[in-house]
Amino acid sequence: PMTPEQLYAANLASCVGITVSTTTVNIFGQTTTSAASGSGFVLTQDGYIVTNYHVIEDAVNDSSVSIEVSFANGDKYTATLVGGEQDNDVAVLKIDATGLQPVTLGDSDQLVVGESVYTIGNPLGELTYSLSNGLVSALDRLITTSSTNANGQTETTTLNVLQTNCDINPGNSGGPLFDSYGNVVGIVT
Repeated sequence: PMTPEQLYAANLASCVGITVSTTTVNIFGQTTTSAASGSGFVLTQDGYIVTNYHVIEDAVNDSSVSIEVSFANGDKYTATLVGGEQDNDVAVLKIDATGLQPVTLGDSDQLVVGESVYTIGNPLGELTYSLSNGLVSALDRLITTSSTNANGQTETTTLNVLQTNCDINPGNSGGPLFDSYGNVVGIVT
């Protein structure tokens, strides 16, 4: 196992902040911009990034929405949405970059209740690249979410998730959940 300091140092370059900006013109003809923040992580050296679908959902089918990916070293890139799956709350972005440091994927089936886990993210969209630690509180939790589709109908989805007591806030969504060996074992939602 790594110490929390080692885990943070080894994975910080693989963690990103994501800002989704929407530009609209209001009824007075004024241009306004709103932004939402989340987190994500590098999947491949050539710029594929994983995050939650709900972080980038405003960019789906709306070309006026921009997605920016920021790294801890200050590098920023405009991202394009490769694809996503709302039912499992996962999305893939692509930035034009090479030589990135991808995360190491682990096996969440090997986790046990009480095991230490960590996350690096951007809680509240302002406290960038914060490390939180906690325990696996439960495995195989079934949660049901609901949303309204374009036809005004309510759709429900049931997800099988793991529960942690890591400090999780808006802005952490889409970030990696690490085991004590520095392997990604989940996506923070």
